[in-house]
Parts: sequence; structure tokens; C-alpha cells
Amino acid sequence: MPPIVQATDGIDPNALRVLITGFGPFGKYKENPSWLAVKPLHNTILYTDPPKDLLTPSDQAAMITDEMEEFLRRPQQIHITVLEVPVSYQAVLSTVPGLHARPPILPPSNDPSMPIPPPPANGYDFIFHVGVAGRGPLRIERIGHKNGYRMKDGDGEYAPIVHLPKDPIRDNPDAELERMERMLVGASLPGPSGPEGPGPAEVMEIPAVPNRGFGKGYENFPDELSTEIDVPKLIVHLKENGIDQVYSSMDAGHYLCDYMFYCSLAESRRNVTPQEKFKERSTPPKTTPVLFMHCPPVDQPLSTEQVTDAIQRIVLWVCGRQHQP
Repeated sequence: MPPIVQATDGIDPNALRVLITGFGPFGKYKENPSWLAVKPLHNTILYTDPPKDLLTPSDQAAMITDEMEEFLRRPQQIHITVLEVPVSYQAVLSTVPGLHARPPILPPSNDPSMPIPPPPANGYDFIFHVGVAGRGPLRIERIGHKNGYRMKDGDGEYAPIVHLPKDPIRDNPDAELERMERMLVGASLPGPSGPEGPGPAEVMEIPAVPNRGFGKGYENFPDELSTEIDVPKLIVHLKENGIDQVYSSMDAGHYLCDYMFYCSLAESRRNVTPQEKFKERSTPPKTTPVLFMHCPPVDQPLSTEQVTDAIQRIVLWVCGRQHQP
């Protein structure tokens, strides 16, 4: 496990800035397992390793200048800030957009012993969200979902109702007439209400469950958003470094974790900044890399320390890949 080193001398202005969130208490958790794993990393520093790609000849390496190679081989400082987010849809909607603002806007810390360092003016280099799931391995999520949130949050509230575009088939008068005819035919068949079944006057439709998720402000975003981080390669890296209890997932659960993930992915795309290091005119805009990981409850089977270790290794891997042209 990389040593946990507190940032006692301020923040290096050239440091890669990482924000990690965990969730607050809810249900049976007086202290959320995700927050237990994230909390020790507040205001700590790590250092990137030189990319292994530079150590073997390749066409790409041949294109790297001496100045660039010297920069890449130099360990890059990584500064970590952590933030606790309530288990609430409203808290996600009111907090996450600010995390991606330029400069970021973070809510004040609930713990006086953990003040929030000034955020970087140009935004964080990596935003990593962690939440608790059921017993089992770590799950690194690949996709966030826009709609389909049916469960109440920690405050007993639902996600906002989203009015989806009208169904062109259902709005077609001929199609609607055909649908009603099928209902009436079905009503005349023998059924539990008697030999003739319920009469037409008794036929009624079950009210549709309202769709809940992201509405106003998110209309132009697709139903699913994927992280730009190469999760399969990350999984291989973690397993090669002794973290076996981990796999990738395509379903973040349609609850607060999924809600957080989608919101963060959308906001990262909404707020893009030009590349600053080795920038060329052809360099595309940079979106802040976003990742979500589910951790199990404490000791089911991983300890808090093991989850913290995995978080550090993920940060090192993601930031190490940014520390290159």
C-alpha cells in the first residue's frame, strides 16, 4: 500500500489535483463504508511513477523529445481532496455541478478538523466517486444512467419526475383505437370475474409509474454516459498489483451511486477546458476524467484499509496516464 503522506507544506502549484467523494450516513450505516475508506486520504499527496511505455523502444517513444521525456520521467505530485456527500438526490444535484465548475465550488466541510483546501482554478484533474454496495468485490462502474430511479433516498425523497418525449405510436389516433379494441376483446374473454369476464365499463389501465431521473438542464445528454477511463486496462493493472477482488460493471444500480455517476459524467462534458501541457492546435478539449467505484461493507470481504489501498492505486494509475503527452 502506498504510504499516506499528509500535505503539510501547502499544495504544489504544478500538482495534479484529485477530488474523491464518499457518501454520508444512511440506513444502518452511522458512518458510510465508502466515507471510511475515503476519509484517510484527505489533504494527502502521492507521486506518479514514470510510464512504462517510455522504457521500451516504440514509434511513439521515438517521437518524444528529450525535454518531454525528462518531464515525463519526473515524478508528478498528486494532491487529494475528499468530500462527503449526503445520500440524497437533491444533494447530488446541488453539489456535483459545482465540482466541475471553473473554478470548482465545493460545499463547506462538516468536520472542522478537515477543512477543504482551495480548489484548483482550472478544475480538478480527476474526480473519483466511491459508494457502498452489497457484500462482494470492488466494482468499477463503466456506465451511468439518466432515468429509471424508483427508490427513495436517505431523506425519504424520490428523484425528480422526468417528462419523456411523447410516444409517436401511442399518440397516433389509429394506433390508440387499435389498442382500445384489443382491450375490449380481452374483456369479453372468460376470466376470474365470471364466464364473460369484466364488462367494458370495468376495464381500466394501471397508472404508469412516473419516470424519475435527470430532467431540466440535462435534456441534451443521452440516456447512458460512459466513463472515458479505460476500465478493462485498469482492472488488469489492479490484479497485476495484488488486488484480486475487483471487476468492472455495466450497471451502477439506478440509485444514488448511479445518480452521482451520471451527473458527474454529464457535468464533465458540460465543462471542458483546453489542454495546457504540450498543447497543439489539434488537441481536443479536455473533459475531467470521472470514475465510480462500489465498495462492500467493512470486512465483507475487504477491510477499510484494503479499499483505501485500492483507491490510492486507482488514483496513481489514472493520474500516471495523464502525466504524458
